[in-house]
Amino acid sequence: MTSYGSYRQVRLSPQRGSISRALAKDAPLRRVDWIMILAALALSLGSSLLVWSATRGRDSLTHGDPQYFLYRHLTNLLIGLVLCGVVVMIGTRRLRTAVPFVYLAVLLMLLAVLSPLGSTINGAHSWIQFGGGFSIQPAEFAKLGIVLGMAVVLSARVDAGEREFPPSRSVIHSLVVAAVPMGVVMLMPDLGSVMVMAVTVMGILLASGAANRWVLGLISVGAGGAVAIWKLGVLSKYQIDRFAAFADPSLDPGGVGYNTAQARIAIGSGGLGGMGLFHGTQTTGQFVPEQQTDFVFSVAGEELGFIGGMALIGLLGVILWRACRIARQATDLYGTIVAAGVVIWFAFQAFENIGMNLGIMPVAGIPLPFVSYGGSSMFAVWIAVGLLQSVRSQRPIGI
Repeated sequence: MTSYGSYRQVRLSPQRGSISRALAKDAPLRRVDWIMILAALALSLGSSLLVWSATRGRDSLTHGDPQYFLYRHLTNLLIGLVLCGVVVMIGTRRLRTAVPFVYLAVLLMLLAVLSPLGSTINGAHSWIQFGGGFSIQPAEFAKLGIVLGMAVVLSARVDAGEREFPPSRSVIHSLVVAAVPMGVVMLMPDLGSVMVMAVTVMGILLASGAANRWVLGLISVGAGGAVAIWKLGVLSKYQIDRFAAFADPSLDPGGVGYNTAQARIAIGSGGLGGMGLFHGTQTTGQFVPEQQTDFVFSVAGEELGFIGGMALIGLLGVILWRACRIARQATDLYGTIVAAGVVIWFAFQAFENIGMNLGIMPVAGIPLPFVSYGGSSMFAVWIAVGLLQSVRSQRPIGI
């Protein structure tokens, strides 16, 4: 005869077993870098308030709903978290075999932009518009394609034990892998994204252990290409004007230099502690264009002050620090390259975005990772976080 206590123990033991397995030393949850996840989540959630502050009074954008951008930003974050979880569940090994298909999908999306499906927003023909106000910017996913594609090519022979460093042939193939999507993005033209991709490519070559001559050669080719692009008139007039305004801020403060000038006024007026959330005069007065996207840092500077701006930068620093640890502790070259590529991508894009808000970098129209409003950017950075977690899960327990 079975007692009630024994019956109750039998009924509850599977539940306790499930919890024990979830918290076991080798469980997937224990392999996740929770410090990075929490820093990225705090940054994304905190940025929703900045986006809300920048848009709640702009009826022309919100269609009369002050919470329009707030809800959409949080929805984008939720989708990004789901994509991150999916990437972690797929795992590094299975994803590595699927990289050619991911790369091909990215190329098809980029080419679709150049077809009648493409749409022009803010002077760049780099979007695909869908119904219901939904749109994607494939250039954001192209950064992922370049990181993954180069990682597969550069690490193939090294991880197989055939070589200690990537051979010249692998380096050339990896540069072709990067050049194809970069060339398509340049045709849009989306110079800001190309800048991020170019710096990411150089960082990946350094992380792979490729000979320094390749990096030096790439820098020389990049400098020559920049001169050729300028001379051949590939850049649009508004892009040339942006560089001219960066070189001489007083050139046209009411025209092409207006955005940066107003952003600097907003950040400067914030002082040490800021004017308070939703109380920034530049923000409520709608003086800074594109403040929910490219110039969202000006909201933090004005309303949260130097302290709030440094807190935002500090959270970005935590993410980069943890990503660097993942790159250093990766068990194979593929993992090292993927993590290092994400670090360079995040670091340079954040530097460029914050720099253009401060007037120390030219306006390039790229978002601040985890902070700026935009579904494509939010999805891409959280997929990248998932890649970092997948790489980390391959390391031995205890490292």
